[in-house]
Amino acid sequence: MTSTLPIFDGHNDALLRLYTAEHDDSFLTSTHGHIDLSRAREGGFAGGFFAVFVPAPPDAPSPDDGALPDPLPYSYALQTALGMTALLFRIESQFTSEICVARTVGEIEYGLQTDTLSVILHLEGADPIDTKFHVLEVLYQAGLRSLGIVWSRPNAFGCGVPFRFPQSPDIGPGLTDAGRELVKACNRLGILIDLSHLNEAGFWDVAQLSDAPLVATHSNAYAICPSPRNLTDRQLDAIRESEGMVGVNFHVGFLRPDGQRNADTPLEVVTDHVVYLVERLGIDHVGFGSDFDGALMPNDLGDVAGLPRLLEALRRRGFDEPSLRKLAHENWLRVLRKTWRA
Repeated sequence: MTSTLPIFDGHNDALLRLYTAEHDDSFLTSTHGHIDLSRAREGGFAGGFFAVFVPAPPDAPSPDDGALPDPLPYSYALQTALGMTALLFRIESQFTSEICVARTVGEIEYGLQTDTLSVILHLEGADPIDTKFHVLEVLYQAGLRSLGIVWSRPNAFGCGVPFRFPQSPDIGPGLTDAGRELVKACNRLGILIDLSHLNEAGFWDVAQLSDAPLVATHSNAYAICPSPRNLTDRQLDAIRESEGMVGVNFHVGFLRPDGQRNADTPLEVVTDHVVYLVERLGIDHVGFGSDFDGALMPNDLGDVAGLPRLLEALRRRGFDEPSLRKLAHENWLRVLRKTWRA
């Protein structure tokens, strides 16, 4: 890696891009998307949470502007999630000395020392999980270590937030009875619960039930950008009190105060959120949650190879090297140690 400061990231959708690609794409080098192995090395990208996200079926009707999408058919969600998970393991077997699906913090630490890309298997939306949690147990044994209860659609466990702007995250009901049991099951197994995409009532249900740190892998500050995908000050305070953390999302629509999807967005807007979150949460509770391959990035960042430019922008904002190490990877390791079972 060219960067002397490895970055561990809270969220990307590279698996979705590769799984749905209509072209011949490779994880080694690619002319598409934001992440491949070559650009990861260039940008100092040491790994992160790789999402298994089930998109709507091809024949599903498009929701009205800003409305929540329809729930997924269960069999479709399960089949797609298993296919995407299998793709991850095929990539790992293809690059056995360069990529590791990490099941322990020790494996991530080893990756940081050896330039091995550490991949956390993350399920973005529990739509493929049955309410008896048989699939959850199987996926955990396969390597699942992080789960978002919902994406921005309702499922058997809870309800997400719409993509409206401006909009409060306080919309819709809290967790279902099955959702409450899912929180307990994740705590028992040591699966990180991701609060990104969950509505505010669901957030507070998790905060009341969970014995693990509260984590939003790819969300920002609502006080700067009033998107329902972002976190209010009250939510941030709860995350701080639980010793959890927030991964800053690089999607321009969740960064900009005007909510516009405009790639001509300077890196200073990203650093505005980092500064705000650090001031509210403390330096030990903030990291990066890029949303690479799943969102519109600022032109000044571009893709994973542009991460050193973000670090330089944070240096200009006054962050010293010990603080940057915490933001880059140490905070993620801390929260995983407190969440995962040995």
